[in-house]
Amino acid sequence: MPRDVTMPQLGMAQDAGKIVSWLKSPGEAVTKGDALFEVETDKAVMEVESPADGYLTGVAYPEGADVPVGQVIARITDSPEETGPDDAGDAPAPQAAQTAQAAPAETPAAEDILPEGHQITMPQLGMAQDSGLLVSWLKAPGDAVEPEDILFEVETDKSTMEVEAGRKGWLAATLAAPGEDVPVGAPVAILSDMEPKAPVARALKDKAPRARAKPDQSKADRTETAPAKSAPVAAKPAPAAAAPTPSGGRILASPKARRLAREQGLDLARLAEAGHPQPFHVADLDTLRALPAVTPNETRAQAAASRRLTALCPADGLTPFAAWAARDLSLTDADAILAGLAGASLGRPDPVTIAVDRFGTTRHFTVPPGRALGGVTETETDAPPALRLRDLRATRVASVAMGAEDAPVLTLAPDGAGLSITLECAADQLSTEAAIALLTEFAGRMEQPLRHLL
Repeated sequence: MPRDVTMPQLGMAQDAGKIVSWLKSPGEAVTKGDALFEVETDKAVMEVESPADGYLTGVAYPEGADVPVGQVIARITDSPEETGPDDAGDAPAPQAAQTAQAAPAETPAAEDILPEGHQITMPQLGMAQDSGLLVSWLKAPGDAVEPEDILFEVETDKSTMEVEAGRKGWLAATLAAPGEDVPVGAPVAILSDMEPKAPVARALKDKAPRARAKPDQSKADRTETAPAKSAPVAAKPAPAAAAPTPSGGRILASPKARRLAREQGLDLARLAEAGHPQPFHVADLDTLRALPAVTPNETRAQAAASRRLTALCPADGLTPFAAWAARDLSLTDADAILAGLAGASLGRPDPVTIAVDRFGTTRHFTVPPGRALGGVTETETDAPPALRLRDLRATRVASVAMGAEDAPVLTLAPDGAGLSITLECAADQLSTEAAIALLTEFAGRMEQPLRHLL
């Protein structure tokens, strides 16, 4: 089935990206994860990878073109002859792209008019991401916001992230409700330079906003018709308003609430089962603690829903490998090397965040796809990582059974001259096959790290 390749959103305030160069030619066979083109924003240059196996067709924009976020750039098809966006007529010409983006497809009815201002769109947090689940709004329509203020929380299949306003102004409209899946690049909110007289709050499913902007008084003064009644200001939504239960049984919660619940051994699903409205925030943890204790049968059921696997390595190949990498490759950060080996073991086509716990401290690293350890960079984030790696090689701990946390956890412990590696995760974090594959790949890299570079 054809897959669209769109311009990714690499920053919260990014509206468009410039195609620096195409790394594949039209009609060329590509594999999922192959770099297709380089895109430049005001902050970075990044390679965009193929979302699937197939052939690159329908290249709609040349090198040097500025393309709006979310615009279809090309397509991955099953054969090189299949129709792509350029010859199918479903993508605008490069020169007209900005005009097509700015001009409305049709004249809106009066009740569909939205306040003027800067649109905040659903960000693309991963190359293969098509949509994001809006977890909660942290600002209400009509609120004044600063560039660093958090507007809303969004959840993808990999993480939950807070989205900042990116500019100063007023939240004039919210265009999606908590619990809704919003396509990447679709408008989520409108920030205006002036305080709105009638802020709008609506959902994706709404055909018209719940509140309309007041008519322009200057225009009303120039007409001889009876003056229109002023629309009342929309009431600010309660921050704890109930959100519809998302498909797949996902729990809507802020990143901090998730992290604290994991650390304190609290199950947010119990709040949902008790009928408490989502999304959950830190204050809801007090309600969760007050719920009746679970029965032994419930405890056994929860234990059955977690996974624990252990692999034994007869030799610790990481220590000599790290010494060699520091001497010959100038890679002196052992935690970054460990994060790179763990990230590669996940086998994902997008950059992933790996948390390394050592001696009571935690460091987060962004690991790009591929095997280049030099591309691993330290980062700061409060979002749950894709994988947590706990290094206990310098301790006397030989085995662990600590249960699931906010992400799958790989624990390294000494085992004679070798290593004991334990993987713990919740059943909804990794399937059985994925857990076995991850532990097998990582154990192989720990025993023979040089295979990672081959």
